[in-house]
Amino acid sequence: MTFSISRLRQLFFAIAFLLSGTVAQAADKLVVAFGDSLTAGYQLAPGDGFVPQLEAALRRSGLAARVHNAGVSGDTSAQGRARLGWVLASLAAKPDLVILELGANDMLRGLDPAQTKANIDAMLAELKKRKIRVLLAGMVAPPNLGAVYSGRFNAIYPDLARKYSVRLYPFFMAGVADHSRLQIADAMHPNRDGVGVIVRSILPVVRSSL
Repeated sequence: MTFSISRLRQLFFAIAFLLSGTVAQAADKLVVAFGDSLTAGYQLAPGDGFVPQLEAALRRSGLAARVHNAGVSGDTSAQGRARLGWVLASLAAKPDLVILELGANDMLRGLDPAQTKANIDAMLAELKKRKIRVLLAGMVAPPNLGAVYSGRFNAIYPDLARKYSVRLYPFFMAGVADHSRLQIADAMHPNRDGVGVIVRSILPVVRSSL
């Protein structure tokens, strides 16, 4: 079989194009959003959740990044702890940053904050062992759970951020939790506009963490 010079040139440029795309993708920063329904995009259309909006915002800001959705709706900190290892093992590359967002479901179920702290502590220890940078996204307990419970729960995130010297984003739902127009009908999860508020607030912290 023979090839013309023009055909060989076409093949050369096609291969070069594919290789350039592969190199560009490999050069992208990999951010893993590891959390619960708040990062999973609960009841939101494709493109409206935290992961796609954050990735789009990072790219608009000039940072080539892929954001991987490792959020599972309903997950407690114990369930997140149980799946962290295999999620990391399933990735094609080591993450440049993990946004760790868990604990809200523990709080809603009234679980002992000591258990939540132990689980998040274990995840941070695992990520540190793997030399993976972390942005810890905190949660805040509502006042109706009582001052004692709220005090113990709210202290989890700053305490662990100090222990592991990781960046802390104090309240993932800041600017959204007190505004019904930014939430879906259950009054707990952000709608598309609410996610937009979260992304705009957390974007500078994510960028500076990469």
